[in-house]
Amino acid sequence: MDQMFWTYFFVGTTFALYIGIAVWAKAGSTDDFYVAGHDVHPTVNGMATAADWMSAASFLSMAGLIAFLGYGGSVYLMGWTGGYVLLALLLAPFLREFGKFTVPDFVGDRYYSTFARVIAVVCALFVSFTYIAGQMKGVGVAFSGFLGVDFNVGILIGMFIVFVYAVLGGMKGITYTQVAQYCVLIFAYTVPAIFMSMIITGNPIPQLGFIGNAAGTDVSMLEKLNQTVTDLGFLEYTQSNKSMIDIFAITGALMFGTAGLPHVIIRFFTVSSAQAARVSAGWALVFIALLYTTAPAVGAFARLNFIDSVNDATYIAETGPDYSTKAAELTAAGQKPVPQWYKDWEPTGLLKFEDKNGDGIMQYRGPNSPDGIENEVNPNRDIFVLANPQIAQLPGWVIGLVVAGGLAAALSTAAGLLMVISSAVSHDLCRRTFFPDMDDKTELRVARFAAAGAVCAAGLLGIYASQLGFVAQVVAFAFGLAAASLFPIIFLGIFWKRMNKEGAIVSMLVGLISTFGYIYFFKFGGGSPEQYLFGVSPEGIGFVFMFLSIIVGVVVSLMTAPPPQDIQDLVEDIRVPGTRQSHGVADAGMAPAE
Repeated sequence: MDQMFWTYFFVGTTFALYIGIAVWAKAGSTDDFYVAGHDVHPTVNGMATAADWMSAASFLSMAGLIAFLGYGGSVYLMGWTGGYVLLALLLAPFLREFGKFTVPDFVGDRYYSTFARVIAVVCALFVSFTYIAGQMKGVGVAFSGFLGVDFNVGILIGMFIVFVYAVLGGMKGITYTQVAQYCVLIFAYTVPAIFMSMIITGNPIPQLGFIGNAAGTDVSMLEKLNQTVTDLGFLEYTQSNKSMIDIFAITGALMFGTAGLPHVIIRFFTVSSAQAARVSAGWALVFIALLYTTAPAVGAFARLNFIDSVNDATYIAETGPDYSTKAAELTAAGQKPVPQWYKDWEPTGLLKFEDKNGDGIMQYRGPNSPDGIENEVNPNRDIFVLANPQIAQLPGWVIGLVVAGGLAAALSTAAGLLMVISSAVSHDLCRRTFFPDMDDKTELRVARFAAAGAVCAAGLLGIYASQLGFVAQVVAFAFGLAAASLFPIIFLGIFWKRMNKEGAIVSMLVGLISTFGYIYFFKFGGGSPEQYLFGVSPEGIGFVFMFLSIIVGVVVSLMTAPPPQDIQDLVEDIRVPGTRQSHGVADAGMAPAE
């Protein structure tokens, strides 16, 4: 059985499973659609949270960035890991104690303001649509890779799959679908890592192989990789060309952005209590660690394999049987033909070879090329987790499993983000703001229509996301927006009773507008790195503007009237599990003061 059979087998089987779960867990009420009835077991929720968290950025792009940026790519690993710990310990239990459906729900009631709720909806939509653009780009990479179709066609196929199970099942269907997706993606990530670790280091445990010696030598794997990349004119793998302040800022933006991400926070509303939220957070950390501790090894192995496979290979323009014939002739003549995996990925447009010197040889070089040869090979870094098994010539079933895992990672997070978007429109804007007399049945219908519309918008964003950068970089923008706009008002709303509606509104607006404006200027407005504020790139600027947002919010709050006493009592209550109702504040929320 060949690679294509196994790819179709694993992808077809897993998709049938996801859709079957969505049908089985079809939401019958708004409670089911938004928060899965508040009765998800903590362990199950931990696994679903891990799948929600480990998006296309984690599965597809993070290892690719680490592979090509080396130490500089570790900011994504550090930021996302630390951010989840921050969210789990600092915010999630208290938000669950508050008992709301959504983050804008918390903002609207905590800050006793309809206008604050609307601004929170705008922030959530900005963050979610930016994030989902990266996910749909990952879906396009995965589908285009295994089907051999254009990237944009791959996105359209992914849109249809997400539409079926997200719109039908709501959060209840998504929760149990994400459990299945976690199982698929973690096996898909670790199995090829074990194979590659055995081949390159002789150690079956990737985490140990990463810090061990290369197979059959006394040289460490990282030393070998450093020597390999520097010989080709690249910076040492264990060094970075990013400034220390930029590394710190990107890590901070990812950490604090995690604590403000609506689609992650909403997962903790699906369990029965604040205690259950803490337990599920602990399980989620365990499940996440399985992938995150493996990612550095996958990135390092990918870089070595890619260089060995492509550098100084003779390019063959032909495909199919003609390629096989020409490759055999070159091999017999003692030459190195372009590998089959490269020809498989070439139709996607995600690999490019430009024969600058006309010799037909694929020279892969860095900016400091010692032989003066220009680089001729430009790979998209998002493909490397998917392409790794082919590059390493692993069995066909491993390749098919990885494709299914990549799709599971991208689709699981895309579905969670769609829930945030649909609930923001149907619950926070329609029912809680503009149409307070709306019944549950109508709200559920609006939520499904909103999710369907969001799928279409997400697909278009995914198509244009390639203009912003790699999947992880696009996602980093979403984290920066969340760090600057949502984290400050959630954090201050829980831990500072004096924070009022005026401070919250100004804080969100300052954080959102400043961060979005900075990203837009440097990605679309012609800004150059020499103009970076304090040397901080767009990926990390949300961390800087987060402090500006906090300061502005505090100053405005101190200059205006304090919150009503019942709001201050509410803040006290949500920090003490079990006392949520002691001051007469019902879960249905309070009437806004405006």
